[in-house]
Amino acid sequence: MAKGVKHYFKNGTEHKGATHKDAKGKVMSGKTHTTSSKFLVHFKDLSKTAKGKIK
Repeated sequence: MAKGVKHYFKNGTEHKGATHKDAKGKVMSGKTHTTSSKFLVHFKDLSKTAKGKIK
């Protein structure tokens, strides 16, 4: 995970907390895996609708 790269939930909300990678290497929220961990994406991977929500 590159330092300084922002991560977002798929709805366009920026995630500002800790992150970890799942077994397949995908970035998820939370320092460690729990049932409430959510997948995160980079800005370029957001949908057009989600990108529109970011100021």
